Amino acid sequence: MIKKRILEPGRIRRIKGGFSFVPHRFLMDGFLTSLDQMEILLYLFLVLASDRNGISFYAYDAICTLLKISVDDYILARDGLIGKDLIAFDGNLFQVLDLPKKPTQEKIGKPQNDPKLKIAQLVEQAIGVI
Repeated sequence: MIKKRILEPGRIRRIKGGFSFVPHRFLMDGFLTSLDQMEILLYLFLVLASDRNGISFYAYDAICTLLKISVDDYILARDGLIGKDLIAFDGNLFQVLDLPKKPTQEKIGKPQNDPKLKIAQLVEQAIGVI
């Protein structure tokens, strides 16, 4: 077994101001491996952007620009994280949720690849409920 030691004593992380964390269970209980690459990217961004309650409010265009992803990739990743019960989204606010007991498969719901749904979701997010 590898014995852990501090590699850079002058650069130990400290909590200053805001704070984000990913529970160790995210890696050890299989949540990381249950996500695709875009879901991982969006999840980690939302963790970093969220407050102590997991709340953040970045708009889709800002997220896409910061993460250098397409709107379609954003929507698929967002819907995948919702379906896997890792985040909640009300059209404006995101909440990173406490991890469920175990990684879940996507919840059965609206088809994720329907282009009309993607457009409707973007319009709804931009101007409110259709």
